[in-house]
Amino acid sequence: MEIKYIMNEKSEAEIEIDSLTLVEILRHYLSKDSDVEFVAWKRDHPTKPPILRVKTKGKTVKKAIEDAVSAIEKDSKKLLEEFKKSK
Repeated sequence: MEIKYIMNEKSEAEIEIDSLTLVEILRHYLSKDSDVEFVAWKRDHPTKPPILRVKTKGKTVKKAIEDAVSAIEKDSKKLLEEFKKSK
């Protein structure tokens, strides 16, 4: 997976990520964070990678993304455990 910062400031960033699925999952989890003022992604053309735009208050964009990734990992582990339990 390739990640490229187009703009990277303390409370605002634009990040190009080559997976639409991962961008949408990150957007969903970031939108749950009360310190995230704005999160959305755009794609100029279907052949181009999506760009995730994040704006925060009270924490840095990096911290907000780290928190979102931690929550994704936690939920993924729970999901995996539930699948293992099912027959």
